[in-house]
Amino acid sequence: MKLKIGSGLLLGLVALQLSGCSGLGEKVSTGFGLWGSRDVGEKPAELVSFPPTIELKVLWQGRVGGAGDVVLYPAVARDAIYAAGADGQIVRFSADSGQQQWRVDAGRKISGGVGGGADLVLAGTAKGELLAFDTAGKPLWQAQLSSEILSEPKVADDMVVVRTGDGRIYALDAKDGKRRWVYQRALPSLSLRSYAGVVVNRGAVFAGFAGGKLVALNLANGAVGWEATVALPRGATELERMTDVSSVPALDDRTICATAYQGRTACFDIASGNPIWARDVSSAAGLAMDERNVYVSDVRGAVHALDKRTGATVWKQDKLFARQATAPLALGRYLAVGDVQGYVHLLSREDGSFAARIATDGSQIGAAPTALNRGFLVQTRNGGLFALTVQ
Repeated sequence: MKLKIGSGLLLGLVALQLSGCSGLGEKVSTGFGLWGSRDVGEKPAELVSFPPTIELKVLWQGRVGGAGDVVLYPAVARDAIYAAGADGQIVRFSADSGQQQWRVDAGRKISGGVGGGADLVLAGTAKGELLAFDTAGKPLWQAQLSSEILSEPKVADDMVVVRTGDGRIYALDAKDGKRRWVYQRALPSLSLRSYAGVVVNRGAVFAGFAGGKLVALNLANGAVGWEATVALPRGATELERMTDVSSVPALDDRTICATAYQGRTACFDIASGNPIWARDVSSAAGLAMDERNVYVSDVRGAVHALDKRTGATVWKQDKLFARQATAPLALGRYLAVGDVQGYVHLLSREDGSFAARIATDGSQIGAAPTALNRGFLVQTRNGGLFALTVQ
């Protein structure tokens, strides 16, 4: 997790207050680039022993370039998986076997992606360039946007929807990258450097913002459908008042839920944005949802199961303290989360107990696991790509 600071704040003051942040190896980012790096979190909890009830198995593994200081997401599109490294390498793998099918060099450092869909492969750069390739790795077009791209672009209804670090959401024509519309809102002077993109569903674009806001936009024209408050800023200092929705929301046909750092987890009516419930569970990692519960990985590393209708606590797994658990992936009877040391943990959806664990390459898993037809996929900071299945 990183912090983005407006020029109105004294950097020295912020540095003195960083001990109040959670997470390991946090960095402070200003408009002038990256500076400062130190461990401001607690030591990760030791792994607890448990009798496995199932087995996690590696179906296949591949390698792309390391992620560096960003969080990169693999994309699953039809029978292919696309992944990228920060050095500009973009790779296509077979989803079934993991066989590398092609590798191209984008010629630029990658900071956001990968996005895939409608025969497009998309990646963004820290200079705001959105790069589009076809499924054979051939460059198609590029678009210059206003700021760094840190999240994966989405493809829907012949449009590419992408978010930039300055609070804008762009919709571009999928054929040539020309702008269809742009939505912009002001950012507070201090905010998390978020790697969360958008969710596109049934003609709407949903996104969370700094300041604790959740917004629904019309996909066709970018008009605001509704705006809801996940959490309100609290505290005496700018750092204490930082309340950002820094992960993508989770949704179904009727309900949309979001979670805020130093704030709350809340659910809303998806059509109107009217609140259903809210709980004081703070997260920068994100959440998942199934037919019964909402699952949240909080800032301390605990994983919560909350009743989707009422917000009441169903269970809490607190043995991952300070392990920087990713947002969960709901997978049959289990939840999958990755951690800062590259372990993948499988939890029971019934009571949160540990069901299985597997090691990857020892480096952090920053992005939430991605579902596959026969399991799920994780990408590590060192560039490892692991397709896992439950036996």
